[in-house]
Amino acid sequence: MKTTALIAEDEPLLAHALRAELATAWPELEVLATVADGHSAVRDALRLLPQVLFFDIRMPGQDGLAAAAELADAWPVDEAQMPQLVFVTAYDEYAARAFDAQAIDYVLKPVQPERLRRTVARLRQALEPSQRNGSAPSPEDALAGTLSQWRQLLAAAGGAAALPGVAGTAPLKLIAASEAGTAGSTVRMVPVEEVQYFEAADKYVRVLTASREYLIRTPLKQLLPQLDAGVFWQVHRAIVVRSDAIDSVHRDEAGKLHLALRGRTEKIPVSRLYAHLFKAM
Repeated sequence: MKTTALIAEDEPLLAHALRAELATAWPELEVLATVADGHSAVRDALRLLPQVLFFDIRMPGQDGLAAAAELADAWPVDEAQMPQLVFVTAYDEYAARAFDAQAIDYVLKPVQPERLRRTVARLRQALEPSQRNGSAPSPEDALAGTLSQWRQLLAAAGGAAALPGVAGTAPLKLIAASEAGTAGSTVRMVPVEEVQYFEAADKYVRVLTASREYLIRTPLKQLLPQLDAGVFWQVHRAIVVRSDAIDSVHRDEAGKLHLALRGRTEKIPVSRLYAHLFKAM
């Protein structure tokens, strides 16, 4: 049986080169579609349900990171196993260190045949059912394993995408923000310790305390490295919460998790990628 794939790459020549090299390195692979942006990647992946995704990290509109995070939640796990994910990146030394340190696969632009062959070998191994103890992993274990790989890959790719910026050594203490609903002429200095959660919304990131809402223009992926990872947890592609503000976790009839925060009335959705944070101890 053929293995199926989808390529998301906004540069036509590079997409063609990747497709041609894959035909040599993996003749049994069937590329179902090649798209040029993240939104199309999500749409076609959900329509075609490929077994492997090759996503360029940087694309116009929705990038590969955001597209992968959206797919992690939207993938119909009852219909098909979650695909193997490979990021395509133009960064060399930093990207190689970030990904290789995790033993996670990536494709470097321009396509390097030897590196692609190693990626193909890893993908083939990952797609083969495990024969340990004479049986394949359960669907639940297979899904948990794939989600874990995706989390590691998104973290490594997020570091590569942040170049050339260098994160500060100390976590952020104050945030200069405009108060929501005002003309924006006044900047408030909001102590990070008062923030309940951050939420990406259109061109802004909402900064929510127990009683107020502020707006900043710094994208969430640039803000994350400046926050104390032990205090602020990403629970959704667009939401980061203060862990000690979480009051309770609720599962709805569809099996999706939602958080209730102290001092807030709204329910915070939890992505499938981050549901492992809330497993009962």
